[in-house]
Amino acid sequence: MVEQAVVENTTAGVTAEPGAGVERSDAEPVNKKERRSLYQKRIKIYPKLARGAFRRWKWVIMAVTLSIYYLTPWIRWDRGPNAPDQAVLIDFPSRRFYFFFIEIWPQEVYYLTGLLILAAIGLFLITSLAGRVWCGYTCPQTVWTDLFIAVERLIQGDRAARIRMDKAPWGAEKVVRKVATQVAWIIIAVCTGGAWVFYFADAPTLAGDLLAFQAPPVAYITIGVLTFTTYLLGGFAREQVCTYMCPWPRIQGGLLDEESLVIAYDEDRGEPRGARKKHSHPTDLGDCVACNQCVAVCPMGIDIRDGQQLECITCGLCIDACNSVMDKVGLPRNLISYSTLANVERVRAGEKPKLRLIRLRTVVYSGLIALVGLIMLFTLITRADLDLNILHDRNPLFVTLSDGSIRNGFTVKIINKAHHERTFRLELEGLPGAQLSVVGAGTDPDALTVESDTLASFRVFATVPRETLTDAAVDVEFRVVDRDSGSAITHGSVFRGPQ
Repeated sequence: MVEQAVVENTTAGVTAEPGAGVERSDAEPVNKKERRSLYQKRIKIYPKLARGAFRRWKWVIMAVTLSIYYLTPWIRWDRGPNAPDQAVLIDFPSRRFYFFFIEIWPQEVYYLTGLLILAAIGLFLITSLAGRVWCGYTCPQTVWTDLFIAVERLIQGDRAARIRMDKAPWGAEKVVRKVATQVAWIIIAVCTGGAWVFYFADAPTLAGDLLAFQAPPVAYITIGVLTFTTYLLGGFAREQVCTYMCPWPRIQGGLLDEESLVIAYDEDRGEPRGARKKHSHPTDLGDCVACNQCVAVCPMGIDIRDGQQLECITCGLCIDACNSVMDKVGLPRNLISYSTLANVERVRAGEKPKLRLIRLRTVVYSGLIALVGLIMLFTLITRADLDLNILHDRNPLFVTLSDGSIRNGFTVKIINKAHHERTFRLELEGLPGAQLSVVGAGTDPDALTVESDTLASFRVFATVPRETLTDAAVDVEFRVVDRDSGSAITHGSVFRGPQ
């Protein structure tokens, strides 16, 4: 038996700063160069092109999501006369949000709240089922980074060619390829910023104004800001956005459990790793051939064989790379695969792996999504195309006229959500003998006209004899009736008088 002695070199009064790699005496002053930097300089990553099922899915999803983003503002939707025909439009001047057949008014902001709740809970559900697939496939940062890398690869070549080019001295070819890459990135970034502003105005009209330099300054400013951020984040920051800027990697830890799908390396099967000849399988080695292709294709630059890591976005490219190598050396596929921590333990115990989608947290998330979705659907189906708001004058609360009668002033706001002009009759209930009058020449309380898809405001006076009032504050209801269809809506208010 051979014993190995471990010798530790110790020196009295000498310590080593963590990460510094330099020993110093406690009595010596700390050199600024020895201090550990709080800034980690970015190490450039050169992702290699992966080929396989997950890479194909990423191409498809990238094409679909980018098409939706760039083309949606150009889709037309006929809403009738006096209404915009852009399918998706955030109309700030008119204070409307149009989404195909749905029209959202400012007072219906709760629909936006519902959509945000659905998006958040949906993300919770997807994460609990399949980890960070949102990050790996549909997150805008991932999609645009994938696009930028694809352009870079097209112009400069794949991983090995890009590494060689960066190490090579500057020459004509290097300058041309580098400049062409930057120009292509800027064009993509400008298109990205330009597409965004089209959601806030009629796209064909705004496009013509932009080209003629007649668009509002805010449009050019918005395009400039989004161009810069897209160019910076997609071209240079890339994985640092996911690692340092995005809070989601830290939140997901509370949403995952042992039954959540994650990218997993089969350590029991792969270790000890080592190189070998094709179709040669030494008994003292695992299936991992130590080719490092899983690291070469990773857009985050991590080694999945080190276990679960915060940087992993669950894109599956390492699975494609490993499977292609396993096919070449004649070994079974899925040394790296989508799996769960529970299945890893089941396999070690000799049990058959299984996928448990129905769990307490997934049931709760699904139930919340269904509940919020049904509430929103019910309110959309049952909402009226007519709304009413009443504002009582604050100063004065009432006026005593020369004949002793009491008058209150109100502001009546009628919202006509229909796409045609309507005429309404205004009534006051709960105060017998009250008379209504509307300020303005030719304005009749029995014939208030409101144009299509418009809010109309009317100044209204309600007058009653003094003896009619039984209290200093009487609850009343204003009622607006559509003279053509007979549909009506009411709104409560208070009629005030002297004590």
